[in-house]
Formats: sequence, C-alpha cells, structure tokens
Amino acid sequence: MEQRERAESAARQAAAQLTAQDIRGVALTWVDNAGISRTKAVPTSRLAHTARRGVGASPCFDTYLVDDSAVTSRYLGGPDGDLRLFPDLDRLTVLAAQPGWAWAPVDRYAQDGTPHVACQRQFARRMTDAAAARGLRLRMGFETEWVVMQSNGHEPPRYGCSGPAYGMTRVVELSDYLRDVLDALSAQKVEVLQIHPEYSPGQFEVSVAPSDPVGAADLSVLVRETVRAVSRRHGLDASFAPVVEPGGVGNGAHLHLSLWRDERNLCRGGDGPFGMTDECEAFLAGVLRELPALLALGAPTPASYLRLEPSRWAGVYRCWGLEAREAALRFVTGAPDDTEAANAEVKCFDAAANPYLVTGAVVAAGLAGLDEGLRLPPPAAGDPALTGGQERLPTSLAEALEHFRRSDLLRTALGDPLFEAIAAVRAGEVKLFEGLAPNDVAAAIRRRY
Repeated sequence: MEQRERAESAARQAAAQLTAQDIRGVALTWVDNAGISRTKAVPTSRLAHTARRGVGASPCFDTYLVDDSAVTSRYLGGPDGDLRLFPDLDRLTVLAAQPGWAWAPVDRYAQDGTPHVACQRQFARRMTDAAAARGLRLRMGFETEWVVMQSNGHEPPRYGCSGPAYGMTRVVELSDYLRDVLDALSAQKVEVLQIHPEYSPGQFEVSVAPSDPVGAADLSVLVRETVRAVSRRHGLDASFAPVVEPGGVGNGAHLHLSLWRDERNLCRGGDGPFGMTDECEAFLAGVLRELPALLALGAPTPASYLRLEPSRWAGVYRCWGLEAREAALRFVTGAPDDTEAANAEVKCFDAAANPYLVTGAVVAAGLAGLDEGLRLPPPAAGDPALTGGQERLPTSLAEALEHFRRSDLLRTALGDPLFEAIAAVRAGEVKLFEGLAPNDVAAAIRRRY
C-alpha cells in the first residue's frame, strides 16, 4: 500500500507537469502474445488515481490472435476475470508526434495486487533480476525496420518512395519525413544511433541506444508508435510486418545484446573466440542452443517464415560467426578502442514479436548456458546456403511451435500460464493462416503491425 501511495504522489506531480504542457490524455500500453500493442487511455487528470488503483482490463488479450479473434488455453482465455494496469511512471513520455498525448507502458496485476501470471513485461523484469542476482547486467537494443506506404488502401501497396536500396535518393525523397522522425524521437529523449534506407522498396531502419532488457522492449514499442504517428502526419502508413509483399527481404527486428559485470563488457577482453570471456561464450551458446524454440517467440506469425529465407541476411541457419550476416547469431567486436561496441546480434527475430517475451526469453536461455558452462561450436563464414554444413532453423511456425512446446527451459522461465497461452496463440495462428497463399498471408498482416 505504501508503494502505491508513493506512486500516487509521483503521478500527481507528473500530471501537473503534463497539464502545464496541455497534455490531455495518457495512453497506457502492453503488448499481447500476438505482438499487437494494446492500450487503455486515461485523462491526465486521472493519472494519480490510476497510479494508486490501476485501470481495469480483461485478461482475454493473452489469447487474442492478430485478427482480434481469440482462442483459449489451459489457464487463460474466455470472458471471465479482470486485471489492473499500473503505469510505469519512470517511462512516462510526452508524445511529440501526437499533440496532447503522453504514453507509459504498464505492468499487469491481479485484483488482489499480485503480479498477473502472464504479464510479459514482468517476465522480462524477472529474467533481468535473475541476471542481476549473478552479478550480471544486460544491455540490449532492437533495430526497427519498417516500410513506408502511401495511405490509399491500394493492394498491392504503393510505396512512399522509389529510390534504390540504401540509396541517398530515398533520403532526398522523404527528407522532411525522416527529419520529423528524428525530431520526434529526440523530443522524447530517445537517443538515435543511426537511421538509413534499407534493402526493400520503401524500407528504412532506425537504431537506438541500448538499455536494460525491459527498457529495450519499452523503447521498441515507443519507437514503433512514434514512427507510425509521424507517418500518419505525412499521409503515409508505416508497416512493421515481417513481410509487406512475399518474395523479397522483409522487416526484421534484430536484437543486439552485450553482457556486463560491473563496468566490464564481457564480450571482449577474454580468451574465448574473438576475445569473448568464458561467461560471454557460455551465454551466447545458451541462446544458440535454444534458438529453434525461441523462434516461436521472436518469429511468431506464419508471415515470419516468408521472411526467413536463405541468402537474405535473415539469419535462418542455427550457427554463429564474426560479422556473419547469414548466421542467426552474429558476433561484432567493434573498434579496438571502443570498449562498449562488442556485442552479439540475433538476426532471426521480427517486429511481430512481443519484445518483452523476446528479451526475457533470450536472457533465460543465456543464463542456462552460463549455468551449464556451454561452449560455442566453430564459427561459420559465408552463406550456409552455398557452403552447406549448417542446421536450418524451423521453416514454419508449426515447426517452431513444436520446439517451443518441448522446451522445459522456456516453460520454467515463463511459468505454465504464460507458456500455455503463448502456445495456444501460436497454434491458433497456424490454423488461422492454414492453406492461404503467401500473397494472402502478407495482405492479412501488413497493416496489423
């Protein structure tokens, strides 16, 4: 109760500051197991009450599918029950591209004040705390890729620019738009590392500074919704779907991570491969081992597997290597004099994923590797589709789901209720898209993410 009273007091001060900035409402968001950001909003004047009492929300969203239909699971699903949403005021942000609005992510609790058994954000926090109990700190960050489309409902879509891949022409065509993206993120105190055109038609990418696992997931949501809002103000649509049109390079959400003890980056300065410490190698070996099951979290829709094709830098082979862009796990040493630069990149994930599930599950897999003292296999180089000898990751959601269901590690980390809800949603989406042609799958999801 004392904690809620402190939160109410802090929220009252925050609400006064927001009101002085003419902020009328606060969007409170969580991400469901289908990867859709859901929201409840409150007037700014209700923020203090919300911090003390929460906002009611049904637990039904734990079993929603991408098309807003629902399934049930062993523990969750159906019309019964109620939760309380409590905003994280430390993340409260005035939305630069949505005048009059602020945003905060929420943690979900049961009515009796205990954490909701399927709160994905609190799962990520538990895994972060488990690492901290070992004296370890994770720095993580998502690359955000999106495709700019004209807001005209045309099918197939018409892209918002026509310049070549990675071309300056795209920046010239959409310079006002990209400037406004940068301005909005800067106003929200999001540190942008780089922004650039990507490979596919109309595609761009923005990378932001790393944070802790929960913070990285929060930033993933905030960046995506900021890009979406700026796009709408320019008469454009932004699609973060794994594929906009099948047959080409899709949108990834690559996860970068580094492992730290005190102020030392454990990804360098060791005796392991390419300077890794033993702890870094064991952590990455745990992630690599669990990737077939992790794919059910990081590539969570049948559309994801239209993106996961060889020779497209999507990371479809269960291998790792130094700057190996075809490997699922890419290791980056960085410049010799940059102690913060060394990190690893998981390339097989996309933005249909719930980012809290991704960060939490990757930490869980890495910690298991640490506990077991795992070692990495020899590194890969080149394109495994041409060189051969590397294991292919699952080629369908159904296959990834089978690996997920067999993962005792992820079941233990997630807990049975969340684990079973995720499995039910994945099975529901396999059925939902069963028999559809690739073009129909892409059309069904490209404006949902």
